Amino acid sequence: MNSKNIIQNCKKNEYSAQLEVYHAYKNMMFGSALRIVKSREEAEDIVHDCFIKGFEKIHQIDDDANLGAWLKRIVINKSLDVVRHKKKMIWVEETLLLEQENILIEDDIVPTISVEFVKECIHKLKEKYSIILVLYMIEEYNHREIGALLDLKESTVRNQYKRGKEQLLALLKNKEE
Repeated sequence: MNSKNIIQNCKKNEYSAQLEVYHAYKNMMFGSALRIVKSREEAEDIVHDCFIKGFEKIHQIDDDANLGAWLKRIVINKSLDVVRHKKKMIWVEETLLLEQENILIEDDIVPTISVEFVKECIHKLKEKYSIILVLYMIEEYNHREIGALLDLKESTVRNQYKRGKEQLLALLKNKEE
């Protein structure tokens, strides 16, 4: 069944189409949620809630829309809401440019480091840095989009990204030594 038919059938509340959507996108949504909330249980709850919300609001999208991208946006927004609510995070506005001293260069990192170790290092970062790194590097949002999602200035996102990346590179560099 093609995407257009699936969306049309989901709009008709057909269970088989909803089940097909669930099986097609559950892993992608779970991965996105887990990278942000860092808890399997919370990520599972978020995915569950997002499918319910998605099926309730599916009538709002066009039949030829990119269903995966739409669902991903829902899960990322919900994940960020959970983090905000749970941690009552305060994002500090940072508009000063970072100094260029003692910054590790990405080329200094040996390419033999495992993906799992990189994930562990990202999870060790302060939450404000890890969320921005995940959204930028993995979920492929740009700085402007991340700023809109987090209600931050684009310059703040750039600075938070740069600081988080520096800390990540330092953690990776320490592994080599």
